[in-house]
Amino acid sequence: MLATEAIQAFLLAFPALFSIVNPLAGAIIFNEVTAFQTHPERVVLARKVAFYSSLVMLVTLWAGSYILSFFGISLNALRIAGGIVVSARAYEMLSAPEVTVDRKEAEAAPVEGTMDPSGFAFFPLTLPFTTGPGTIAVAVSLGTERPEGGVAGMLAYFGGASAAVVAMAVLIWISYTTADRLAAVLGPSGRNVVSRLAALLLLAIGVQIVLSGAVPSLHDAFIGQGIHF
Repeated sequence: MLATEAIQAFLLAFPALFSIVNPLAGAIIFNEVTAFQTHPERVVLARKVAFYSSLVMLVTLWAGSYILSFFGISLNALRIAGGIVVSARAYEMLSAPEVTVDRKEAEAAPVEGTMDPSGFAFFPLTLPFTTGPGTIAVAVSLGTERPEGGVAGMLAYFGGASAAVVAMAVLIWISYTTADRLAAVLGPSGRNVVSRLAALLLLAIGVQIVLSGAVPSLHDAFIGQGIHF
C-alpha cells in the first residue's frame, strides 16, 4: 500500500517538474550561454547546477507549504494560487514557446564574460534559469498534498515526490552535460515541439492542482451554509 502511494506520488511529481523545468529545452540554452567554456568546464557546471536544483526543489517541496502556513495561508488557497500560476505559465509556454526561451536566455545572460564557472552555478544558472518561480510554485503545490494514511502515508508520498526530484536532478545533469549533442539533434524545430508538449502536460497538471484546492473549499462552503449534495 505504501509502495503504491509512493509510486503514485512519483508519477504525479515527475511530469509536473519535468514540464516546468523542461531540461531538454534548457540544455539548448545552456549550450548557448556557456559556449565560451570548455567541455570539462561544462560537465562540472552541469553537475553543480543539478545538485543546487535538487536542493531548491527538495527544500521547497518539504518546507514551502509550512513556511506559507506560518503566514496564515491555507493549504487549499495555496493549491489554487499555485495551480493558477502553473496554468498561466503553461498557457504562455503553449501559445509562444519562443518567448519562454528568450526569457531564459536573458536570465542566463550574466554568465557571459565570467571566468570562474562555479561563480554562476547557483545564480543565475540554477535560480532562476533552471528552477525559477514556476518550479518553486509546482514544488510548493505538490508539498501541500496530505494523503490519507497518517504519518506513514505522508512519508510514502513525500518519499515518492522526493524520488521524482532526484530523478529530475539526474535528468538535468545528463541534459546539460550533453547539451552540445542535444542542440545538434533537436535544433530549433525540435525545441519548439518539446516545449509545446511539455506545456500541454503542465496545463493539465495546473488545472488538476486548482481543482484539488477548489473542490474542498467549495464543499466546506456549501456545508457551512447547510447545503448538502
